[in-house]
Amino acid sequence: MKIIIINGPNLNLLGKREPDIYGNQSFEDYFELLKKKFTAHQIDCYQTNHEGSIIDKLQEVDNQYDAVILNPAAYTHTSIAIADCIRAMAVPVVEVHISDISKRENFRQNSYITGTVAHSIMGYGLNTYAMAVEWLIKNRNNS
Repeated sequence: MKIIIINGPNLNLLGKREPDIYGNQSFEDYFELLKKKFTAHQIDCYQTNHEGSIIDKLQEVDNQYDAVILNPAAYTHTSIAIADCIRAMAVPVVEVHISDISKRENFRQNSYITGTVAHSIMGYGLNTYAMAVEWLIKNRNNS
């Protein structure tokens, strides 16, 4: 299976930003472990701090990958444009969040993304990404 992870704003700061919420490990270090765990699959990643770049990447990878794992970060709560883009995609998208947004500040509890994706997983730290890969593998013909 060919999967791309698309990470939104400030996820390049993992390991430094609010370690009590997001942990001490950088995404780069975690990503290497993730690739080793799923060696039978191609897993790529892309990170940007810009909303339009997320949309451009989603449009670019549609039909080039079997699936997308998307952590839109703060754009989860604000981006109708990303939600609209996902609605137009042919491949399944799994929304992930390191923290459980339903237990965060009120403004973080709303997701414009959740209703547009094949599945959402949140609140399991960086392991959320591995859980998303496992879900995609298990549901590859059903999503």
